Amino acid sequence: MEQEESVAPFESALPAEVRARGLDWQSRRSIPPIPQWKCRLHEAFEVKEPIDYFRHLLKPTTIEFMVEQTNLYAIQSDPNRPLNVTNEEMEQFIGICFYMSLYGLPRSRMFWCTSTRVDCVANTMGRHRWETIKRFLHFANNDDQVPAGQPGHDRLFKVRPLLTSLLKSFKAIPMDEMLCVDEQIVPFKGKSAMKQYNPKKPKRWGYKVFVLSDSNGIVYNFDIYTGSISPVDGMPDIGASGNVVLQLASIIPDNLSYKIFFDNWFCSVDLQVALQKKKIHSVWTVRQNRLAGCTFMNDKEMKKKGRGTFEEKEAKHNGVYLRAVKWFDNRPVTLLSTYAAANPTSTVERWDKRRKETVQVTCPNIVKLYNQSMGGVDLLDSLIALYRTKIRSKKWYHRIVFHMMDFTLVQAWLLYRRDCRDCGIQKKEQLSLLEFKTEVASCLCKQNKINLKRKGRPSHCVEASLDENRKRGRVGPVPPTPVRQDNTDHWPVWAETRGRCKYPGCKGIIKVQCVKCGVFLCFTAEKNCFVDFHKQ
Repeated sequence: MEQEESVAPFESALPAEVRARGLDWQSRRSIPPIPQWKCRLHEAFEVKEPIDYFRHLLKPTTIEFMVEQTNLYAIQSDPNRPLNVTNEEMEQFIGICFYMSLYGLPRSRMFWCTSTRVDCVANTMGRHRWETIKRFLHFANNDDQVPAGQPGHDRLFKVRPLLTSLLKSFKAIPMDEMLCVDEQIVPFKGKSAMKQYNPKKPKRWGYKVFVLSDSNGIVYNFDIYTGSISPVDGMPDIGASGNVVLQLASIIPDNLSYKIFFDNWFCSVDLQVALQKKKIHSVWTVRQNRLAGCTFMNDKEMKKKGRGTFEEKEAKHNGVYLRAVKWFDNRPVTLLSTYAAANPTSTVERWDKRRKETVQVTCPNIVKLYNQSMGGVDLLDSLIALYRTKIRSKKWYHRIVFHMMDFTLVQAWLLYRRDCRDCGIQKKEQLSLLEFKTEVASCLCKQNKINLKRKGRPSHCVEASLDENRKRGRVGPVPPTPVRQDNTDHWPVWAETRGRCKYPGCKGIIKVQCVKCGVFLCFTAEKNCFVDFHKQ
């Protein structure tokens, strides 16, 4: 454990004279004691249904608030034409958005067109109804908005209740030991004062979101950048980049030896000192000009010595030990930490172009820790991008809303994966993100819902599809368990063709079909698979 030392309070930031002359950096090659994490994650003993993970994050109360504000906005727009959307319809709207992200048609109306119709979307809700809900989708009363230029104005007023609800859910998730802070871009090229440009991201234009997550991508805190970053109450003002980290890390418990990782945009000596005062240990890459008074071997000299060359220096400020390590791989990189050092070193494999073979390169321990723990936000970005909701809209805040829905679903899948790992379920037996999102969308569209099929006359394309299905004798897939057991609108009907019973272990050929599940089930005097299937 670390030796307790008397340290100065937060308000005593780095003095001006120390800034000018720099810290006293000395060469070191010691192995510091590793602070032990004083907390642990609670293990899960069961794996819940996918829809339960999603509803745990997007609360039913949030859905109700969305319904209330959407109906209010519709009345404010036209008192003679109320929308009267319900909680069930709002869930179906979200489920259809998820289906659209999976199928990826270029225009939303194509899901209802004759030639490109998708039944799981078109049979859930009519096109006009879905577009009307999207048009009036709202999260706050416009009458309560503070005009721009006045105190209390919030650029995210229109989506603030949704963000607040999701933040509350994310902050309640048990936190892992290794955390990281990074930024992500919500793709958007429309007109907005909050739009940012970052040439190093896959999507360069969009809204900037600062995220605190663990190495697996599970998010605990986030903040959408609106143009200004204020200091955190009770903490020193250490600049915009440092204030972002302090804001996100404010939910981390003190004195439990959590570890946090950043890149060089956030890093500064003042920030590491402020975090260490709370016993939050940190590792990050750092720009050389932010290490006042620290001089390393120049790049040419390190390149001459070859890959794996490193140099380590140590300084002490306000009772906090800072260790800086410069390592040369393909190019030099400098890291700064309050608990990690270069030793004990390890080796990594690199391809040598001159020798045309794989060689072993010395790697400092601080680099190994950083590489293992820093990629959580990048992993989250890649997962969201796999099935991103790309619904076009003229309202600027819709892009944030659809991103947060995808954000929440990926978060639910990661929690599901963590519970599977605790329960010993092998990875090949776990649901993929595609299967998980499909099941959530199916439950949102069908669970506890009635009258799912469109009213009115079916199109010629649907009739032709039904005729083709009759000839082939096809049956629908088995619905998710929450839909099967919701005791809502499950009725047996007599089909024109026979089909194999979908109850596990039954091989009967029957003409009875569930109108909601779309599967064949035995319903005879000898056996009643219909009832057993919906109670299983």
